[in-house]
Amino acid sequence: MLAIFFITFAFLSFISLKRRKDYYVESYMRKTIKESPYTPGISVIAPAFNEEKTIIDNVNSMLALEYPLFEVVIVNDGSTDSTLKKMTEYYELVEVPYAYIERIKTRPFRSLLKSSNPYPYFICTDVDCILEKYALYRCISPIISSEKQVIAVSGTMLMANGCVVKDGQIVDVRTPRTPIPLFQNLEYMRSYLIGKMGWSAINGMPNVSGGFGLFDRSVAIAAGGYDGTSFAEDMDLITRMVGYMCDFSRPYKIVQIPDTCCWTEGPPNLAMLYRQRTRWARGLFQTLSIHHKMIFKKTYKQMGLLTLPYMFIFEFLAPIIELTGLIVFIYLAFTGAVNWNTAWMIYLTIYTFCQFLSIVVITYDYYVGMLYKRGYEYLWIIIASILEPIFYHPIITFCSLRGYLSYLTNRDFKWKNMERKGFKQKEESADNTDTTPMKPEPATI
Repeated sequence: MLAIFFITFAFLSFISLKRRKDYYVESYMRKTIKESPYTPGISVIAPAFNEEKTIIDNVNSMLALEYPLFEVVIVNDGSTDSTLKKMTEYYELVEVPYAYIERIKTRPFRSLLKSSNPYPYFICTDVDCILEKYALYRCISPIISSEKQVIAVSGTMLMANGCVVKDGQIVDVRTPRTPIPLFQNLEYMRSYLIGKMGWSAINGMPNVSGGFGLFDRSVAIAAGGYDGTSFAEDMDLITRMVGYMCDFSRPYKIVQIPDTCCWTEGPPNLAMLYRQRTRWARGLFQTLSIHHKMIFKKTYKQMGLLTLPYMFIFEFLAPIIELTGLIVFIYLAFTGAVNWNTAWMIYLTIYTFCQFLSIVVITYDYYVGMLYKRGYEYLWIIIASILEPIFYHPIITFCSLRGYLSYLTNRDFKWKNMERKGFKQKEESADNTDTTPMKPEPATI
């Protein structure tokens, strides 16, 4: 059944990619948006918690975005390191008075280093992310061209581990060279180019990644904004936004675009991966518990009839079914009740299908413009696809089960800091005598 879903999503994704390639001309789209007096403004919002190693690179990345009307808002989310100090010194920030009005419930507001009128759309990203130069153009394009109200747009995210960064921009795209980020990079490519592109084709997107996504500000506020207690805030917000639109019988659309808009620094080791994935598992359990009344309700259209049932059966129950199957298999093996020829055939069929999906992902990436310009970079992805079912997937299954157990035991969990190594910087040529880093003009942040 799951294989049928993946094949269907792969087909729908191909149709969407072909339609986009046939009718989408990025240079014309940028020119139209840049010259139009009706181009909506966008707020780029990024929370920062103990990000002193990467904060300047990441903010420079956001300030370097190409778009006629945007602002960058950095939320210093209780940092205990020198994140705020580095930003204040580098960008010459000063505190300004501002009459703060709480429209959605948040943590206590302390001070503001920027003040401007809110724009109708906002992008929520992580401060450890590097944004592609034309990301805002790409995200606003579906909103301008759609007849329905687009309440959210998801851009493709990939791993920045291994890439070379200069002045806050990716200047050399490379695949990660360490196992955990490499596996996660393949996982992201499969998730965005097959899974989310397929969901987008039927307007059934399960979430817009918390790492990068554009939202309609008015709908997000009307739906209650981000829930500070949620461990899957991206899925929770989209579910509530869709619920709001459906409750008031308002047509809506959520779009996934295939273009890579954001690069994020993935967990570099097993400890950080465990911390990330157990939180995701708790978040999935939490979100399905909160919104379980939407499941199989036709009022909520694709979200109620397809997306949430799929998430419950194939995402939430999958690790439990896998563990049960493993226990039963071991028992049958010890009792001599296993037909080994059939067992090997089933395993090889599943393994071959996994490799097929990886080849499809690489083909789609080539079709939309080849993200990696060196052919051997794709060899690393193929190696990851060969090893993923054997090494990486069991780890993810264990983390999911551990997250479910911790949620059921009602332990008091808090968001923890993800350790960052920072980005690899491009070395300047030897004849460049001026080694002083160039500062941008004083920014409003």
